Amino acid sequence: MSSYKTVWSSERGDARKAPSPPAKGYGSVPLRQQTVYLHRESSGRGGKAVTLIKNLTLPAEGLKSLAKRIKQECGAGGTVKDGTIEIQGEHRKQIAELLSALGYQVKIAGG
Repeated sequence: MSSYKTVWSSERGDARKAPSPPAKGYGSVPLRQQTVYLHRESSGRGGKAVTLIKNLTLPAEGLKSLAKRIKQECGAGGTVKDGTIEIQGEHRKQIAELLSALGYQVKIAGG
């Protein structure tokens, strides 16, 4: 028996990568029942505005893919931290329209 592990095969491709699980819903709560809150924050950021998207019930991969879509739509940078999506700049109205089109209930918090 060989002590070498197969890394690549013509049948399965790269064996180092785990197969991705089949796509299920984004979370256990249906989108229509999720209320997402959009906040604007600038404290501790050198006066620069950041749009925060809170109260999403999504797994980590779902948050990352949603953040990527929002960043592309807004033409801005951003990240996911502690279950909250942060988008650079003031984009609450644009994000609210996008999330509503995806089926979320959206509330814009703050002034």
